Amino acid sequence: MANPAFVTAVLAALLAGPSLADTPITNPLTASATWDDLRPDVVGDVTLADGSAIIGVDAPYRAHDAATVPVVLRQLDSALPITSATVVIDENPAPVAAVMTFSDAMAPLEFELRVRVNQYSNLRVIAETAQGLSMSGRYVKASGGCSAPATRDPELALAGMGQMKLRLFDEPAMSAMSTPRREAQIMIRHPNYSGLQRDQVTQLFIPAHFIDHMEVWQGDDLLFTVDGGISISENPVFRFSYNDNGAEMLIVKATDTEGNSFSRELSKAAAQG
Repeated sequence: MANPAFVTAVLAALLAGPSLADTPITNPLTASATWDDLRPDVVGDVTLADGSAIIGVDAPYRAHDAATVPVVLRQLDSALPITSATVVIDENPAPVAAVMTFSDAMAPLEFELRVRVNQYSNLRVIAETAQGLSMSGRYVKASGGCSAPATRDPELALAGMGQMKLRLFDEPAMSAMSTPRREAQIMIRHPNYSGLQRDQVTQLFIPAHFIDHMEVWQGDDLLFTVDGGISISENPVFRFSYNDNGAEMLIVKATDTEGNSFSRELSKAAAQG
């Protein structure tokens, strides 16, 4: 029979100590035979430096929703702007999720997008700077993201396609800055069908139909571009920081794989958070 005093002491220690929820969980990239096969097609023979001191990548170890996995990119070296980034999800049917370019106004980079993850996979980001290409990333436990049912009936989803919304998140001291640093979020209504989803009524596969190119401008100045594929989530959302040039509008231009073009002028004044 256990000593009551010992049991009491153990319970007290457990209650006083940190819980599992308080213990930080890290999810670094793991060895991947899939990446070994993919790498020549993605970067060719180019040497990839360790990006752990150049670009930070935040993605959940275990995703809450495999169809909308948040990924945050952060510039870690203030003297080394990131001019482009390629997001690769090793085990997805189309591994290259997005290729993005960034203007000087985006530095220091802080950028969030949401992706689909089809099975447990490395999610890697290849960043380009003046020093060349470097890579960082996270291992994400998620499954079924590319085949997860769409959240809306196809007829309704297509009817609202191309609608856009801008939200700004401003700090109180921003107006005192000569070049304000602002944080914005852009949402685009689009089903971004992956080609692996089934119509819930007919059970037939819905053909792939997704935004393949997007540009965001402030006035005449380009902020960033995104060339995406089936791994970008339904109703794409992009959250980012940028240096405000004083233009009244953010302009979003996008095209999709069906030849549709969408262009919207989004008022900064109306989008104040």
